[in-house]
Amino acid sequence: MKYRSACMALLLMMLAGMALFAAIPVPKLETLQPVVPGVWFRQGDLDRFGHCNNVVIEMKEYLIVVDANFPSGARALMADIKKISSKPVKYVFDTHHHGDHSYGNSLWTQAGATTLAYKGVSEELKRYEPVSWRKTSAGRQDVAALKLMGPEAPKQTFDKSPFVLQDSTRRVEFHFFGWAHTRGDGLVYLPKEHVLCTGDVAVNGPYNGTGDANIGNWPDVIRQAMKLQATVVLPGHGPAGGREILVGQEKFLIELYATVKSAVADGKQLANLVTMQAKGPTDPKIKLSPAVQAWVGKYFAYQIKDTFEEIALHKPHGEISGGK
Repeated sequence: MKYRSACMALLLMMLAGMALFAAIPVPKLETLQPVVPGVWFRQGDLDRFGHCNNVVIEMKEYLIVVDANFPSGARALMADIKKISSKPVKYVFDTHHHGDHSYGNSLWTQAGATTLAYKGVSEELKRYEPVSWRKTSAGRQDVAALKLMGPEAPKQTFDKSPFVLQDSTRRVEFHFFGWAHTRGDGLVYLPKEHVLCTGDVAVNGPYNGTGDANIGNWPDVIRQAMKLQATVVLPGHGPAGGREILVGQEKFLIELYATVKSAVADGKQLANLVTMQAKGPTDPKIKLSPAVQAWVGKYFAYQIKDTFEEIALHKPHGEISGGK
């Protein structure tokens, strides 16, 4: 009887998740779209603007935004939010320290919000800035226009997971499961709605950056996220979807790591796996299975290089080169 009840509960949860996922509209870049009541997803245009995805979560008296974005993305999101709610944005959560997720922080605090992150985000900003900020400012007018020496660090951090914001309408959990895409990766979970915001821990497409990653540990972080039983997954880049995003992301990372590890065990050097040029690695010489091809793209040569260095030098790539 207990087994039958458990199976029925699981079935009902799956059906509910399918219904929620079916309600997500066809992706439209740079546009807020409803996911479940009181939750909106905005897929950033990475190719044209370098923007990450954003999520807006409605509480009883205020809003929560997931990821500060670049300054241009922050401004565009602020304008879109005014179209859906008169409530103020009280918190902006940085899922990690990369510029497309955090460089808009100062704009949000100027607007009255508190920027929030796992403590590792502030630590990574100190580790890699202001060098990365200067490089980005040289190529992005929206960053240069801020006239700052570096990105603004989150105003509030937490070190015990989960950190929770809750009122009479909704519970929002902020989780840290370990070093994956970066040392500070944070995820946002809505347990009642079974909605998970992953940042770049999971992306839906060939968007994985591995320069600051612990590639060997990354799949374990995803497995921890899977235990949250989300049925709707809102990634850091690419379209919204369901658990298949987590499953595919995990498979890609496992296969990438195993393939490069096998090559290292066979005595192959980096030059056997990619062509090294002044601008970086090109011409990948290894292939992954068709099952993970959705995650293979223009960054594949860099991913091979980073994985090779992590395995061959017995350290996560961020410990070797300081990331990208």
